[in-house]
Amino acid sequence: MRRANPLLRKLPPHFLTRRGFRFRTICSGRLGSAGATTTTKHLDIFTEQFEIGSRVITLETGKFARFANGAVVLTMENTNVLSTVASAKGDAVRDFLPLTVDYHEKQFAQGVIPTSFARREGPPKERELLCGRIIDRPIRPLFPPGFYHEVQVTASVLSSDGKHDPDVLAANATSAALMLSDIPWGGPIGVVRIGRICGKFIVNPTMDELKLSDLNLVYACTMDKTLMIDVQASEISEKDLEAGLRMAHPEAVKYIEPQIRLAAKAGKSKKEYKLSMLSDKTMDKVTNIAEEPIKAVFTDPTYGKFERGEALDNITQDVKRVLEEEGDEESLKVLSKAVDTVRKKVVRKRIIAEGHRVDGRQLDEVRPLYCEAGCISMLHGSALFSRGETQVFCTVTLGAPTDAQRLESVVGPPTKRFMLHYSFPPFCINEVGKHGGVNRREVGHGTLAEKSFLAVLPPKEDFPYTIRVNSEVMASDGSTSMATVCGGSMALMEAGIPVREHVAGVSVGLVSELDPSTGKIEDYRILTDILGLEDHLGDIDFKIAGTRKGVTACQLDIKPAGIPLDIVCECLEPARKARLLILERMEQEISIPRNKNDNTSPRLATLKYNNDAIRRLIGPMGALKRKMEEETGARMSVGDGELTIVAKNQSVMDKILEKIDFVVGREIEVGGIYTGIVSNIKEYGAFVEFNGGQQGLLHISELSYEPVSRVSEVVSVGQKLSLMCIGQDVHGNIKLSLKATLSRPGRLKSNDVIEGSVTSAKETDGNASSVQEQNSASELSLGEAKSSTSQVPVILIRSAAECDEEEKSSTSNPSSKAPCVDNGVQLNRKSKSRPSQNANDSTPKSKSRKSQDVIDSSTSHSGPLPYTNAKKTKLSMQKESKSELQKQEEGEQEYKDKVSVTAKDVEVGTKVTAKIYQIRAHGLVLDLGGGVRGVYRFEENKSMDFKIGDEIPVVCSSFSSKGIPVLSLVDDK
Repeated sequence: MRRANPLLRKLPPHFLTRRGFRFRTICSGRLGSAGATTTTKHLDIFTEQFEIGSRVITLETGKFARFANGAVVLTMENTNVLSTVASAKGDAVRDFLPLTVDYHEKQFAQGVIPTSFARREGPPKERELLCGRIIDRPIRPLFPPGFYHEVQVTASVLSSDGKHDPDVLAANATSAALMLSDIPWGGPIGVVRIGRICGKFIVNPTMDELKLSDLNLVYACTMDKTLMIDVQASEISEKDLEAGLRMAHPEAVKYIEPQIRLAAKAGKSKKEYKLSMLSDKTMDKVTNIAEEPIKAVFTDPTYGKFERGEALDNITQDVKRVLEEEGDEESLKVLSKAVDTVRKKVVRKRIIAEGHRVDGRQLDEVRPLYCEAGCISMLHGSALFSRGETQVFCTVTLGAPTDAQRLESVVGPPTKRFMLHYSFPPFCINEVGKHGGVNRREVGHGTLAEKSFLAVLPPKEDFPYTIRVNSEVMASDGSTSMATVCGGSMALMEAGIPVREHVAGVSVGLVSELDPSTGKIEDYRILTDILGLEDHLGDIDFKIAGTRKGVTACQLDIKPAGIPLDIVCECLEPARKARLLILERMEQEISIPRNKNDNTSPRLATLKYNNDAIRRLIGPMGALKRKMEEETGARMSVGDGELTIVAKNQSVMDKILEKIDFVVGREIEVGGIYTGIVSNIKEYGAFVEFNGGQQGLLHISELSYEPVSRVSEVVSVGQKLSLMCIGQDVHGNIKLSLKATLSRPGRLKSNDVIEGSVTSAKETDGNASSVQEQNSASELSLGEAKSSTSQVPVILIRSAAECDEEEKSSTSNPSSKAPCVDNGVQLNRKSKSRPSQNANDSTPKSKSRKSQDVIDSSTSHSGPLPYTNAKKTKLSMQKESKSELQKQEEGEQEYKDKVSVTAKDVEVGTKVTAKIYQIRAHGLVLDLGGGVRGVYRFEENKSMDFKIGDEIPVVCSSFSSKGIPVLSLVDDK
């Protein structure tokens, strides 16, 4: 039990209950006041409001995060960003600045609950890491030298209207928060975003305006110097880029004056922090010992990266031994930094005074290049790129549209279909380390290379597939991100992706000499294609990527407290010349998207179905789809009326397409070849189940070119056949033909029967029309396939049971001895042989096989990879068949009018002039006129010089058991 308050136990009970003291209750020794009053706390809130690019911006402090060392809320319209800074207490025992920048976009900022299982935000997303780098890069150079105290910046988006990207707002809010804090810092800075639409620059563009812009420039600066540049562009020229930079500088400076005014109102006085500086005594001692040996190392161009590093380590150990002998403990604590400072002075002085670089190259010389595309053939695309000792291996993987990365950002698109992932394993610099998750550096380098390709990728409408580029750094000696751009461009072309042209990148460095009295740059040298050591010892790392036409992306990182904009713009021209040199070498290796049509390369196909067909394909809870994927190894992605298939090779694609066709079928075409299973056999033919459960009639006359007496002699129930669709009869049955797939005796091809009919292509069991391959490597864009000229309803299929019922009814009704089949010829239903007919007698001329491969499709891919984008609709032949049947009936009626012979007129001894209708192996099928046909059997040792259409005199000699007239030739004598 909780003890009562000791003070209350000393008071009399009647004193505690008197209403005059306004005490109403006593509970567990706690007092409750019946009429207690509250006071309102007044917050000291300071604001500054200004306008940039027609946008009103407000800086506010004193309302949020009052305990932070510095806190500012920046507001632009309905977007609010809070930025806070804090510094650790105590002295720093380190030789670097431990600055941490965290940027958070929580879903409450846009009024959304997270969709994760825990319904809360998880680890930082890529966008949050990138926005953190946007803040970190311009503020880091402005901390004073020797300030090694831990500093943490936290930027949080409080609300977002989706119109403005909060990253630039967070960077300006961080600058204002540092100005208000007691942390020594050389700010403030201004950060601005510039776009360009139709040649006109726009300050602080909205997200909708950025979609139309060919430039997305983020620029950070102090009053007179540039601190950071981050660009994504659509092949903008160096001249236009320079104009954008010069326009951005005065706009960014507008952020600085309001921060100074706000700091004057609410800022803290700067605290005295202990700075870790090298003493003059230590520097003189280390310089005397190490300067000459270091010069000897850097003047020898035969040293490689690791040989040079080993020689410098030996020099450091020599200096350490000397200091240990002298007992100089103070110098030993800062030995590595002191040696690095001497090394930096030696290299920079030699470059400025003599123009000699570490590896002996000229200032504008590019290292030797090595390019190889398709080094691993089993991958979708692969390339190996080397520049000097830097080597990068890039791969390309293609996926379905649903494989696109899902983004959960407060601004921007919800998905991303092009991804580039950069990996920097420890072995690439001969170090030991663990492979963990991605870090900020890997994300930043990968995003820079990713932005470089956006301008040359095919639009989503032409190439809807998801693309993933992997960059594996094999060896690093400077500018691996730009090597990723070069290797990734070759890998994209090697994968057959129709990119417009190559993209290459190069890194430019700067070495400058300052005036000790003014701190201004007296002299400088621009270095092209910098080494890792030159990046470490130099002033800037300016990465620029683009095509022959212009720049697609660039990124500037600076180590000193700013560089004049004129020098930055001067770096653009050397980078352009080096880029053109690299592009020329890459084009020698591969210049156009490659045609990958071998059976081992991966396959992609996009098929279009109606929603009912897709539901059948997916099955209950997706069970059928998963089963098909497990059995074949392919991956299926279902969209709105679309099915995208990703297969490892052609064999896997064939298997999955066969299963899909069996489940949902494909559009039936006259001349199309289909695989079916015989389900029932009748005297007049066989019923075949094919194309996802549909049935067709294989008439006895379509079994073979040879006379067939019994259907069961040729086919059996359960037998698997490859059949051609030849049309539709008047009863609605789909007519199939087995002999049309065979070679006719005495003819080259069975399809010669149909004049101008289908041009056969390679077809497999039920899937031959699904994949179109590119015929030429020059066909880079996606081809267009004209849609079908007619959209007609589905053919109605009669089952075998319905045919049995009709057969019974015709047997019981003697008056209907000759039911109408095909084109109106009166035949006995029980006849075992029926004259076959040309396919163009009952159906229109069909399209060529190439046009049938993509059926009624708005777009069909003919790119280097065998992509397919086909639309599968219902069967569309009925109207065409009806129109043709009407024409046939009209023609036959005209023939009947001319010939008066009828079935009743034919008797034994009747002489008529008959026309040869068909030539069989053992006789002729003769047309007697009036819809009556008879047969003539060849005699032994008799000449068989007959042609279809010839007229010959015959006489009826007898009738067959089925009532068919048996004819003999009339002797002319």
